Amino acid sequence: MTDWNAEAQRLDAADPLAPHRGEFLLDDAVAYLDGNSLGALPKATPARIGGVVQEEWGKGLISSWNTANWIDLPQRIGAKIAPLVGAQGNEVVVADSVSINLFKLISAALAMQKGRKVVLSEPGNFPTDLYMIEGLEAQGLAERRLADRASIEDALDDDVALLLLTHVHYKSGAMFDMARLTQAAHDAGALVLWDLSHSVGAVPVDLNGAGADFAVGCGYKYLNGGPGAPAFAFVAERHHASLRQPLSGWMGHAKPFEFSDDYKPAPGVDQLLCGTAPIISMSALNVGVELMAGIGIEALVSKSRAMSEFTRKAMAELVPELPCISPDDPQARGSQLSFRHDHAYELCQALIARRVIGDFRAPDILRLGFAPAYVRFADCWRAVSELRDLLDSGEWTRPQYAERAAVT
Repeated sequence: MTDWNAEAQRLDAADPLAPHRGEFLLDDAVAYLDGNSLGALPKATPARIGGVVQEEWGKGLISSWNTANWIDLPQRIGAKIAPLVGAQGNEVVVADSVSINLFKLISAALAMQKGRKVVLSEPGNFPTDLYMIEGLEAQGLAERRLADRASIEDALDDDVALLLLTHVHYKSGAMFDMARLTQAAHDAGALVLWDLSHSVGAVPVDLNGAGADFAVGCGYKYLNGGPGAPAFAFVAERHHASLRQPLSGWMGHAKPFEFSDDYKPAPGVDQLLCGTAPIISMSALNVGVELMAGIGIEALVSKSRAMSEFTRKAMAELVPELPCISPDDPQARGSQLSFRHDHAYELCQALIARRVIGDFRAPDILRLGFAPAYVRFADCWRAVSELRDLLDSGEWTRPQYAERAAVT
């Protein structure tokens, strides 16, 4: 039997990313395996927020829109995210939330596809993606169609305007072949919108290499932008001239400070801006993005895959009662592993009580996420060994672990 503890120590000693853990505010006694839901706090973020609040807002007041360059922060952060997703700097902008950006881009895609209304996705996609299609369907603007993962290409017919998929499935961690499905959609005359919320900063993404049309992603997971951090949106440069999004707010105007009564969209992705940018939260996101960009996506992916493989093999050997529903091939899954158990919620809460933080997804999934910038192999080993002990001791059956919190 493998000595997994010794192997974890060996891998941590050889980890080139190990020094980056010190850039995050993390208790060494905590194994934080929930970065796929909320990334850890970079140590530089509080000081950056303090500077924005006390100096730029407190002293600079409204002049900071110019002197601190608040006005172009959405574009500047977008340009830093671009290399992480295989895009050009002028194709990505930070704005609003994933949900709102989905609404904008689904609407824009439908407007570009005259005579087609079907938005194709899969059952079990992340709820907000499906809800946004449903909302547009209720307005008579879209028609929702769902096809099983294995049947998506067969469902691409002449009625499909847009294929909307999440690159890495939030529950299973299974990852779509972006290039293959994008090409299949294009062959059928459809556009493609990718949700990168569980991908950016942890798995390889090449939007332009795949020929993607649109994408969205969040800033609070692997980009470590903080709870409710602003999201980002991507529009391929070839679509900039024809892009028209429905939320024609003043910051998306070509010349917002001319205060014209009539809307004229800004060129390119700048049109995706709507209301005034949330400067404090964007400044926090900027810190996290710079950290990830500084490490580089290749190094992040390499460690992510190594950690998830270590954990998958250790779990298979030591905790076979929890079958893994994520793909065995690390190149076919995101930076997470998902395990099925009838009492996954209770097991998750019992782990948290032992300061091993993963998360639960209804009805029966325990997820462990691997944020490569700061998670250690020792953290992965702790999750496995604590799960084994919880199952052996029966401690997870204590009543308090079955009490459902508002957020699960």
